[in-house]
Formats: sequence, structure tokens, C-alpha cells
Amino acid sequence: MGSKNNIQQLRECICKGAHRIVVKVGSSVITTPEGLNLGRINALTAQISLLWEQKKEVILVTSGAIAAGMRKMGLKKRPVSLPKQQALAAIGQGDLIHTYEEAFAQYDQKVAQILLTRDGLVQRHRYLNARNTLFSLLHWNVIPIINENDTVTVEEIQFGDNDNLAGLIAAMVEADLLILLTDMKGLYDADPRICPEAKCIGIIERIDEKIEKLGQSLPNKVGRGGIGSKIKVAKQMMQLGIPVVIAGGFENDVLLEIVRGKAIGTFFVPQKIKRIKKHWLASLLPKGKLVIDDGAVKAIVFQGGSLLPSGIVKVDGEFFRGDPVVCIDKGGNQIAIGLSNYNSIEVAKIKGLKTGEIEKVLGHKDFDEVIHRDNMCVLN
Repeated sequence: MGSKNNIQQLRECICKGAHRIVVKVGSSVITTPEGLNLGRINALTAQISLLWEQKKEVILVTSGAIAAGMRKMGLKKRPVSLPKQQALAAIGQGDLIHTYEEAFAQYDQKVAQILLTRDGLVQRHRYLNARNTLFSLLHWNVIPIINENDTVTVEEIQFGDNDNLAGLIAAMVEADLLILLTDMKGLYDADPRICPEAKCIGIIERIDEKIEKLGQSLPNKVGRGGIGSKIKVAKQMMQLGIPVVIAGGFENDVLLEIVRGKAIGTFFVPQKIKRIKKHWLASLLPKGKLVIDDGAVKAIVFQGGSLLPSGIVKVDGEFFRGDPVVCIDKGGNQIAIGLSNYNSIEVAKIKGLKTGEIEKVLGHKDFDEVIHRDNMCVLN
């Protein structure tokens, strides 16, 4: 993309010019063995309030409900049982939002709690409802405080984390910047816990296999993500044209310094300055994969076409009608994501066939396309 100086100038320009910012705070930042870290929460709310005074729209995605519940119940280790995790979320969520509400009240800032589930946002109308709610809150100068609804969800507790939720929100509101705060100062070239000479990587232009391997670390005792999930989210955001900063949540004035364009943490350079349209599709978690041939890639990327059965080479994963699936080429590159008109079993039966053969094989034909163009977002 250019010299290191040019990239740093780009970083400064992007961060200083960011108007809508999503900030994700991990459990490791805002909890202690005794409970919620009130000092850290107060410091972060002070910074966010100041950014609002500067006419920045800041949305806060926070972890900590389960961790707060663990502290309240005197547990030192996260239980494996899903019902117990959900119970802890119920116990801790009230403390979490009450603490934030009191902290922001010091700066005359109103807040609103929003609990979301990924499955609840797959349907377009629910996604748009959540999006409109967030925009209304921002218009009223109310700070949205978002967390996964761990009390009622199962899949999110097992496999999800608030890094992914933050990415989903950033895409939903078309954020200018996503900041992921953790207990590390950024992405290091080695594990700093076992390698004292490890250095923080300041700027990343491309996430390759080497970078992904750096994320193969375990999450902490109270969180779910770890650096690996942050790299995964950063990669997705870079494709969407949304810059990401991973930084230390314990650094003095970390949010203010980032928005000032200072070289703090690790900055992930967006691959496209022009944003991808249909963010609501691009940010969904795929339920399956469709390997497509070169002809299908050309039709989708360059001709604005839909995905037909004839262009599908392979089907991976189990999904139902209406689920989001990602289309990849034979080299494994993500080409597009969209909502499937057929389930995985049906697609496996009709892959490689012409549209005229669908009814003969399935006994019905509701659609000619496996994914219609209107329900597809091109990623490449």
C-alpha cells in the first residue's frame, strides 16, 4: 500500500476523522478477582464521554456479565455447564449495566442496555430493527451498551465471543473505526507471556497464515475470545473497509490517544476504503460453505449474477433454507456471502446441475438460484 510513513499518515487520517466508533471491552480489562474493576470502568467511561463531547458517536460493546456473576458467587473458574453460565450471566448482568450507568451519570451521559443474539439478527427485518434502534439512540445522544444475551443463548456461550459481536455491530452501523481493548498492548510477534523479547506489531496491512498463527493462544479464565478471535474479526473488517485497532485497555487515555492518531496498539489497514454494500449480509456468521467454479466466480464478481446450481462444486456444513452461507473459490478465497434458497442436503443433490433439472431431482423447484443476487454480498 505504500511506505511505513504513508501508512502511518493514513492511520492518523482515519482515526482522527472517525465519527462513529465501536469500542469493545473484554472481561480481562474490566474485572478483578474481587469483582468489576471500577477504576478501569470509570477511566473508560470518562474517555468515551469526552469523545461524545467532541461529537464522536461511540457504541460500547462490553463483556463482563458472566465474569461479574462469577465474582458475585465467589467462583474462581468458569463453569463448563451451560445452565450455570447462563445463570451467572443473569446474576452479573444487572451489576454490569448498573455500574456503567452510574459511571456515565458522572458526565451527564445517558445509556441504554441492548442484549443481542446472533441468531436473532439473521433475519433481515430483525437486523434492520436493531440497526434502527441503535441509530435512534445515537440521534438522542444516548450511549448504547451492548452485550450478548448470554442468559438465553446457547451457541454464543459455547463458541461465540464479544469480539465477533463487536464486528457485527461495526458492520451494522457502518462504523468508521473498531477498537478492541484487551489485557495485551496489541498483537505481538510472539507470545509475550513466554517470550520476553516479543514486540508489538504496529501496523498490519494483510492477515496471512503467519499472522493467523500468532492468534493461536488460549482465552483467559473469565473471557471467551483471546487474540485469535480478534485477528479473525479484524480480517473480516478489513475486507469490509472498516479499520481496526487492538490495544491495551489498561493504557492511560488509550481511547483518546487512538482517536488522536497515535501509534498505539496494532492497526489493521482496511483493504478497501470504499465500503462494501449490504453490510447486514457481510457481517453474518456463515452456517456453511459452497465451493464454486471459475464461471460462477466471474458471474458473481464481474457480471452481477446470482449463484446457480451449475456453478457449485462442493457443499460443506449443514444449513437450512434462509441461512447465510459463504461462497469460496477453488483456492479457498471468500467470494461472497448470501442467504441460501435451499438447505445443505438439497444443494448437495443439485450442485452442478442446470436449473431445469432441479424439480426432477428434488421433486420441487421454488427458486432457480441457490443464492439470489438481492440476498448476496460480494466480498472479493
